[in-house]
Amino acid sequence: MKRRTFLRQSAIASTSLWVPAFIRHYQSERLSSRHKKILVVIQWSGGNDGLNTLVPLGQDTYYQLRPNLALQGEEVISLTPELGMHASLAPLVDGIHQGFIQPVNQVGYPNPDRSHFRSMDIWQSASGSDQTWSTGWLGRYLDHECAACSPHSAIEVGDALTLALKGKERQGFVLEDPELLQRAASNPYLRALAGRPVTRSEGAVPYLYKVMQETHSSADLLGQAYRAHPPSRDFPATPLGKQLEIIARLILSDEDIHIFYASLTGFDTHANQKPAQSRLLKEYAEALQIFMAELQHHQLWQDTLVLTFSEFGRRVAENASRGTDHGAANQIWLAGGSLTGDPLRRSVPDLSKLIDGDLAFRTDFRSIYQAILGQWLATDANQVLNRDFPEFSLHG
Repeated sequence: MKRRTFLRQSAIASTSLWVPAFIRHYQSERLSSRHKKILVVIQWSGGNDGLNTLVPLGQDTYYQLRPNLALQGEEVISLTPELGMHASLAPLVDGIHQGFIQPVNQVGYPNPDRSHFRSMDIWQSASGSDQTWSTGWLGRYLDHECAACSPHSAIEVGDALTLALKGKERQGFVLEDPELLQRAASNPYLRALAGRPVTRSEGAVPYLYKVMQETHSSADLLGQAYRAHPPSRDFPATPLGKQLEIIARLILSDEDIHIFYASLTGFDTHANQKPAQSRLLKEYAEALQIFMAELQHHQLWQDTLVLTFSEFGRRVAENASRGTDHGAANQIWLAGGSLTGDPLRRSVPDLSKLIDGDLAFRTDFRSIYQAILGQWLATDANQVLNRDFPEFSLHG
């Protein structure tokens, strides 16, 4: 086949199937999901308001600086005398009391950046605020640990690959709908292209063939795995509910996938925050509760860890539009069947020591990444993060 013909046909094929770049194919033994650890990352995009997610009951500063936004009465669920939770998170109360869901408050990094794009890059790359890195923390994990993994060992459910899953040699695999992806891969024309042997080296053509063949193979396999494992309960028909249903099905499939990435957008609540945040937290809680119940039903919750984060918190004081502006430290949420210790031991925010009107960070987010990499994924976190951070424990 001539180079020009190949490129023209590849362009046609790509209208049916998005081919992620730089995927390497490795021969590997299949690792049973019953004997491996699963990490699921949920990204809250926009900067969730942590103070109206976990409410500092009894701290006067909260009510003084938020005369309109402070949650009161039926808007808040009391967890302890010092800590309340947004009422939209009610589906998660049992999980918290059982110790399966553990929020950690005042998480951040030195010299925080208030830009959505820059702060998200910092969280996804695990760089300092004075550094710019082109690889993500999970991408570097793939580089370090996955020389023998499948091309789809890390999956982002969405339409584009985030920085977090980009490594130098390995990257995540992106899909929005496994069945749609498989149907696109079943196109006879695309099958013929993917099945053509590469017989000579001519610039990038052999490499492009290789990528297409690997993507075609993964698309077919993931589509079959998704269809073969329907959940035992109905997931919410919401964007996050659909993402977590896909993830649950693929976990149940026992394929060689051990990292998943999902996202929930809309948290940039500069105006009329209450209804917007209430809707988003309700979507999150309902989807996570069903996801947790499904994996518990299949005895896989013990092998699953969920990390939820946002790129920054909001200012402690409300603004004139009944919203909040970009802040600094925020909270992350951990969920999983293997978590131990008091689930609320790190959850109460301290408003007595604000820095320029923001919550001060007391836990570096990279300490949490370090714990996930070392304690959960059993890798050398220093090789991924390029330095050591203060210790953080997932287990009490």
